[in-house]
Amino acid sequence: MATSGPARVPVHLWIVGILSLLWNAFGCYDYLMTNLHNQAYLAAFPADQLAYFDSLPPWLTAFWALGVWGGLAGSLLLLVKSRHAILAFGLSVVGIVVSFGYQMFATQMPASMTEGAMKAMPWIIFVVGLFLLWYSRNAEKQGLLR
Repeated sequence: MATSGPARVPVHLWIVGILSLLWNAFGCYDYLMTNLHNQAYLAAFPADQLAYFDSLPPWLTAFWALGVWGGLAGSLLLLVKSRHAILAFGLSVVGIVVSFGYQMFATQMPASMTEGAMKAMPWIIFVVGLFLLWYSRNAEKQGLLR
């Protein structure tokens, strides 16, 4: 009687997991460098953006943290095939929605943050966050996460 080994994990799970890990790791790096006021990192930002970041309330920084660290946790959990990736990506989306929602609709962002690629970036981050949440839920439905 032949026995089969564990089901093989599809390549797309590894691709999405690794790319999401890189994406979310950069978000965490940006969060840390900004909140630790790393002068070398912040030198690339215009003065109006730095003043804007410093004016944001601390509770908003907590939602930013939820967005980036939730995304990083979700990526790691996805790579170890844990169903808890869904919760982590869900928390990340909550952080994204609250932090960008507040910035877009309750504050006056500097002009340098509403032009060109900077205008599109919050939407790209939101779409990636939603994709990762959808992907992890779909992976669980397919029995890829435990």
